[in-house]
Amino acid sequence: MALIKSISGIRGTIGGHPNENLTPLDIVRFSAAYGTMLAAENKTPKVVIGRDGRISGEMVNTLVVQTLVGLGIQVVDLGLSTTPTVEMAVKWEAADGGIIITASHNPKEWNALKLLNRDGEFISAEAGAQVLDLAAREDFQFVSVDKLGTITCNDTYLDKHIEAVIEYPLVNREAIKAKQFKVVVDAINSSGAIAVPRLLKALGVDEVIVLNGEVNGRFSHNPEPLPENLSGLSAEVKKSGASLGIAVDPDVDRLCFVCEDGSMFGEEFTLVAVADYVLGHRKGNTVSNMSSTKALKEITLNHGGEYFPSAVGEVNVVKKMKEMNAVIGGEGNGGIIVPDLHYGRDALIGIGLFLSALANHKNGLKSFRTRYPDYFISKNKIELEKNIDVKAIFDLIQKKYKKQPINTEDGLKIEFDSDWVHLRTSNTEPIIRIYAESNFETTANNIALRLMQDIKEFIQA
Repeated sequence: MALIKSISGIRGTIGGHPNENLTPLDIVRFSAAYGTMLAAENKTPKVVIGRDGRISGEMVNTLVVQTLVGLGIQVVDLGLSTTPTVEMAVKWEAADGGIIITASHNPKEWNALKLLNRDGEFISAEAGAQVLDLAAREDFQFVSVDKLGTITCNDTYLDKHIEAVIEYPLVNREAIKAKQFKVVVDAINSSGAIAVPRLLKALGVDEVIVLNGEVNGRFSHNPEPLPENLSGLSAEVKKSGASLGIAVDPDVDRLCFVCEDGSMFGEEFTLVAVADYVLGHRKGNTVSNMSSTKALKEITLNHGGEYFPSAVGEVNVVKKMKEMNAVIGGEGNGGIIVPDLHYGRDALIGIGLFLSALANHKNGLKSFRTRYPDYFISKNKIELEKNIDVKAIFDLIQKKYKKQPINTEDGLKIEFDSDWVHLRTSNTEPIIRIYAESNFETTANNIALRLMQDIKEFIQA
């Protein structure tokens, strides 16, 4: 059981004791802190709320909404939605902020409050620190009965989001429709079961098979869209003779594809392929976090642009994209950010752009994958016990590898000739992530294993 308080929101497991898990008291306290911050800037703020399909979603949603009403806030409740839809709705509503109720890729026992600013982007570190401080002090002032806030339910924004994808200049609906794709979707028992088939139909894809399409939050497998969790999708793509498979996470901001033979296209290459397509139509720069494949840098340079790495986390990628005027960016976990649509990871625009690129390719998805190098990223994690001094461990590792180029902007990134390894604590789980990339799978795995052994040795020391 866990409760993780970060500058971008609060995430934890449902049940247990307050301040140790995500209990109703914690939900109310952090909702009140966020609402109090907004109310200090605007006496009658408006906040957009939306949730994914988790078992605890309705309970958390009710607590959040009623807490905000108690602060005199106007709430626009989208109900079951996607993270990117809520982000876009904040701007469409000219709201002061938003709360997305989702724990993204975490298992079913988790939920979270993701906090947005008036631009529909994750709040800044400064605003996040203010929310944490207000929550710790419980410095709230609720309104009198005559000044209670209002609730407006609006379920139209998903269709508006899909329309925005269809109308996006680089999404080629005619080419997609002409290809007569047959698509299998793993909707992981959440919002994707509604959003992705609806988008595909709007794109002109008539043959869609949906796996795990009941929105009940009882995820049929680990909800993180990694190869080891997508065996069912892979098998169905082969069995049904589909053109491709699509997998999203529960809140539909991560995206990956399965080729027609059941092999993985590679979540790292979702962004690479989309960026290649976008850069082929408009020149510019790109950004991804430093745990993402080096292939994006190579693609960007080939198109005459510049590539810039950022710290891990959507808010950091967005900040760097704005600074460098990037035309496309995102994260190697299948998160696509298209800035002139909105500054947020969005699987729906990712699908539209990816299928547009594939529609302009003569052969199938397996052939399309050969356009890009076969770099391999070994993705690993070590669970942390309480009171582990991660900084001290990283200091020891940095000292051990002091002869190698090291970046300390976000944890430790160590370069070994053309290979790299990135160590960092997770923003969403009590773990250290260890990612390593090489041209060879064995080399990447060996680099990651070596660093994992270092971490374990230093923890035990």
